[in-house]
Formats: sequence, structure tokens, C-alpha cells
Amino acid sequence: MKTPKAQKSAVSKVRCAIYTRKSSEEGLDMEFNSLDAQREACAAYIASQKAEGWLELPERYDDGGFSGGTLERPALKRLLTDIQNNRVDVVVVYKIDRLSRALMDFAKLVDVFDAHKVTFVSITQSFNTTTSMGRLTLNILLSFAQFEREVIGERIRDKFAASRRKGMWMGGNPPLGYDVVNRKLVVNEPEAELVRLIFRRFVELGSVGDLMRELAAAGHRAKSWTTQDGKERKGGPIDRQALYGYFANRVYLGEAVHKGVAYPGEHEAIIDRDTWGRVHTIISDNTRARGPKPRTESPALLKGLLYGPAGTAMTPTYTRKNGKIYRYYVSQTALRTSYGACALSTVPAGEIESTVIAQLRTLLRTPEIIVRTWKQAANDGDRLPESEVTAALRSLDPLWDQLFPAEQSRLVRLLIARATIDTDGVRIDLRTDGLATLATDLRPTLALSE
Repeated sequence: MKTPKAQKSAVSKVRCAIYTRKSSEEGLDMEFNSLDAQREACAAYIASQKAEGWLELPERYDDGGFSGGTLERPALKRLLTDIQNNRVDVVVVYKIDRLSRALMDFAKLVDVFDAHKVTFVSITQSFNTTTSMGRLTLNILLSFAQFEREVIGERIRDKFAASRRKGMWMGGNPPLGYDVVNRKLVVNEPEAELVRLIFRRFVELGSVGDLMRELAAAGHRAKSWTTQDGKERKGGPIDRQALYGYFANRVYLGEAVHKGVAYPGEHEAIIDRDTWGRVHTIISDNTRARGPKPRTESPALLKGLLYGPAGTAMTPTYTRKNGKIYRYYVSQTALRTSYGACALSTVPAGEIESTVIAQLRTLLRTPEIIVRTWKQAANDGDRLPESEVTAALRSLDPLWDQLFPAEQSRLVRLLIARATIDTDGVRIDLRTDGLATLATDLRPTLALSE
């Protein structure tokens, strides 16, 4: 006797989205790459669950060349949007670290999944995140994964430090005067002669500005070199930042520097210590000579950038008392009405400028800002390696105090879109396009700092 169709149990369809990720772009141009391998394995798993109604969605969520340490990934964002629009029932990945390598980020993703009743499945580590036991097991595994990642990071840093102490070259942009041959710095004699000329003429001229103009007139440019993947990096004009980078780079003394400590390097020195000492004596004397000048002679560092709690612009001004100059920023509301009309009518200029600069220098070293800068540079057509962006942004910190006030003001306007102060502190909004420009400009002149 045949069973009526109405009596057959219907199996509801389960829409499955496959997400794949690969940290580096290496091999993505191959006909069958790592992302394809992940997708193929996930598709096979979904097919094995066909009896349960599992159905693979045609949309591809592939992030090639994106780190698992951030959620700023285009395919992941598309996936989350589709989840929020109720187009996905199950997210399928090859391993859990394809979604995230950070415990806090993964917790955020799980919250989004739970809010929209979406199940997460790792085909090599089967989890059901809709149950409390599944979440507990997942968090335990993630904790160990994060611990393992941190231990690996410590080992790499220890190995790097040990190699630096031995004077080994550990990669990065080759400095002007050297080429990299078999992972070692080898003197490029024509470039080395230019480096000697730069140091010698600075001792004779005593002025970075005069030296910069002299080098430009002679047609000298920063180092041009070719990356390991065959990309050419053209050297730009040797500007003020480039010169200070050369003067701060102890690789020219035949040294390797790690975290501020110099060790004898494996490479040959280009500059003798007597010339090095003379150059830094002149820089120190010039810095002291600039110090006593009133800051009112140069543009206010945060002019046009500083705003109060209510969003009102704060204008730089100063007063003289007993022969001393006192600089501060005053609220436009206070100027138009009264000083009691706003919570912060005036703030000392030196204090707020120091706070903003300290926060800026800290932000330039954070992974979030480095990733934003790297992506903006890529959008602008300059595919800089993330390591180069990191080194470029971090190279600004040791150079900052050597810059003239006008140069500091120019950089602040390049990097900061707005600084807002209230009773709890100050918040700065960065210009990502300015960060990308700075990273590109600094790239040819990086000092060997780590």
C-alpha cells in the first residue's frame, strides 16, 4: 500500500553560507588556491547533510589577503549584512580561525549569529553555537587558540631580538647606501658616496634647508629599489624628513638597532663616528637655538582643528604677563556671549597640544590605524605591504621632536580631521587619506629602528 504524499514528513531547507579567508595574497592568482580548497571541503560537508535539508547558497564570501585579527573585511561584512537580512541559516567554515583569530571579535560575531538564529559550523571542529555547551566549548578552544597565537608571537619577537643582537639584517626597506644580497646588507658604493656627501655637506652648511635645496638642484633622489615580488619602488626627492631619517639611522655606523639599543652589525659602516658626532652636535645646537623662540611666531598647532564639548570651534590666542607669553584656546561661544556660557571656555594651549600629539603618536602604532592606512593606500592604487605601512607610521615617532613647529603643524593637518575636547578628555578623528599619504612619503626614508 502506497503512503500518501501528504503523510511524508517535509524537511525544511537550511540555507548555508560558506565563508573562506586567507591572510596573504600569495597564490590567490592560481587556478586552484587555498580559498577554493576551503570552499570545496565546506561544500562537500554541506552535501553530506542534504538529508537534513542543507542547501549551499550560490553567493561567495571569500576574503583573500585579509588578516583574521580584524573584522574589517569586505566579504565578512557582506555576510553579516545577509545574516541581518535573514538570508542565511548556517555559516560554514573550514576552521574557526577563518572567521576570527581574536576572542573578543569572535564573541561579537557569535552575538550577531545568535540574534538572528544563525548556527555556526566548523567542518573540522564541529560546533553548534546555539547551545550553551557549544558556546562553552568554543570559547575554551578560542582561548587556547589565542594563547597559542600569543606564544608564537613571543617566539618570533624573541628570535627577532636575538638576531638583531647578532647584528643581522631582519628585512624591511633597504636604506640608501645599501642593497640586500642573500639577506645581508651590502654597500652600494654610488649610493654610499651620496650618503657621505649628505653628512659631509650638512657639517659644512649647518642647515637642513640649505642642504635639501642643494641636493634638489643637483638632482639627487632617495633610494630606488625592487621588492622581492618584483615591484619597483621609485625614490622621491630628498626632503627634510628624509634627511632627518638618514641622520637618525645608525645602520650607517655599521650598527643594528633593536628597541633603542645598538649592536654591532654584520654590515660595513658608511659613516665614521667623528662625522656622526658632528652632525648630531649641529642638530642639538639647532634645536636649542629654536627652543627660546615664542610659539606665537609659528602657526598654532590645532588652529581650525579644536572643538569644544558643544561642537563649537576653539580659537588660538595669547596674552603677555610680566614679560611672559601665555597661549591658550578660547571657545567661540565664550567670545560671543560670556565665559560662563560653556563648560570649557578656555584651555591652556601647551597642555592640549601635548595631549593631542601624545594621543596621535600612540594611535599611529595601533593595529587598527595601520590596517586602515594600508587599505586606504591600496584604494589609492599603492599596494604597500602591511609591514611597510607599520614601519612608516612608527618611524614618525622618533623624528617628531626634531621637526620645526611649522612642519609639525603641517603634519597635524595632514593626519587629524578634528580634535574634540570635553571634561572627560580629548578625542581625535584621523584622516585616513592623510595617513596613506604619509606612509607613502615616509616609505623610502625609513630609519632602521627595529
